[in-house]
Amino acid sequence: MNKIDHIAIIMDGNGRWGKKKGKSRKFGHLNGVKVIEKIVKSSIKLKVPILTFYTFSTENWKRPKTEISFLFKLIESYFTKEINNLIKNNIKINIIGNTNKLPNKIKKKINETIKKTRKCNKILVNLAINYGSKDEIINSVKIMRRKKLIISNKNFEKNLYTNNLPDPDLLIRTGGKKRLSNFLLWQLAYSELYFTNKLWPDFTSLDFNKIIKDFRNVKRNFGKI
Repeated sequence: MNKIDHIAIIMDGNGRWGKKKGKSRKFGHLNGVKVIEKIVKSSIKLKVPILTFYTFSTENWKRPKTEISFLFKLIESYFTKEINNLIKNNIKINIIGNTNKLPNKIKKKINETIKKTRKCNKILVNLAINYGSKDEIINSVKIMRRKKLIISNKNFEKNLYTNNLPDPDLLIRTGGKKRLSNFLLWQLAYSELYFTNKLWPDFTSLDFNKIIKDFRNVKRNFGKI
């Protein structure tokens, strides 16, 4: 039976779900947050120690400014309201991505949340914000060149945003699309990939548990027979 150390999730379909309900894309994002909470709770029950959610990609800057602003306010508002619950439930928050380009207000709130939850150890929740795997790879190479390090897997991985994290055992993508969308391209090299047509706000703990159950019984060869 396969052990699970890390699950990566592409939460696709929030905007489409909102429109399908006859409401706005913002309505979809609001309901998507509730699903994150459910999946975190399920992961704690299943003893999955690390989750990484693709929250805002480097390509998402192409979206309408009103939607981008809403997403950032949603993140900021959530951490403001839920910080005590995060600490109470022993949930550690971490961010991967280039946070330098984020608005100062959200940067401050993110740093504050990371600091306040740093001693929590029941589960680590990574939010990939302003994250793009190609940028991450180029950035790692630049750091190695600047430090005059030998080009090796070890040195390369040491300078990724996911330094000190195990690679994901599996990736789950909702929304019906079967692509990685510039997410953890290096880290997903040997991950099992699960795609579902369900839009993220429709994704349930039962769906999540079924994927985990299936994964535990998959034979993983890692190049071996």
